[in-house]
Amino acid sequence: MKIGIIGGSGLYALDELEVTQRQAVDTPWGKPSDQLVCGSLNGCEVTFIARHGEAHHIPPHRVNYRANLAALQAMGVDAVLAVNVVGGINGEMCPGDLVIPDQVIDYTWNREHTYSDGAGSALQHVDFTEPYDKPLRETLLKAAIASGLPVHGEGVHGVTQGPRLETAAEIRRMANDGCDIVGMTGMPEAALARELGLPYACLALVVNMAAGLAAEPISMEKIESMMALRMPVVRRLLASACSDLS
Repeated sequence: MKIGIIGGSGLYALDELEVTQRQAVDTPWGKPSDQLVCGSLNGCEVTFIARHGEAHHIPPHRVNYRANLAALQAMGVDAVLAVNVVGGINGEMCPGDLVIPDQVIDYTWNREHTYSDGAGSALQHVDFTEPYDKPLRETLLKAAIASGLPVHGEGVHGVTQGPRLETAAEIRRMANDGCDIVGMTGMPEAALARELGLPYACLALVVNMAAGLAAEPISMEKIESMMALRMPVVRRLLASACSDLS
């Protein structure tokens, strides 16, 4: 399989990737966040894109999710692994933990969320009962367990608009809705992948407890420290999963 990897905050490059080319791609939906980086990862053919750009300059609501997914499809990827940095709502999902969610709740608004509204585009009503691809999720889970990593094999991913963090009341509402983690970039990405027929799974890294759930205020310095500490683990897990998929 040829795997597309979408890197979120803190993951702007795959250091382990043996790069063969860097490709600037244009799509009918505009330009993607950055160039696509192609190469080999543990014997698996991989195409990587930084969701926010390599300089992390694109806020969550301005990411061209349609162009990113369309560009990966144009490069011939068979499936997509997406990395998201999240806050923990479920008290068992603590900073440093990995979560492979099985469900999503979309709280975003005014994002370009479908390919069905372009000129000449066919109207699609895709089944989104199970938003993440089960075989891909199982591959990530098995790779994490084999590596001895703390991982949660299911969870509900709540996606907010950003770029601001949530209020304590919003987090209480999301907890009541059943959300286990909260991020800003999981949608419409997952739904767009479904429209394109691309199997898609999310690997979420918890970097802080969500608003109102910790004794101390949320610190961006601590979030960045956690990303720096745990992203090498995320990269190793991606490499292991890609090896299993090759």
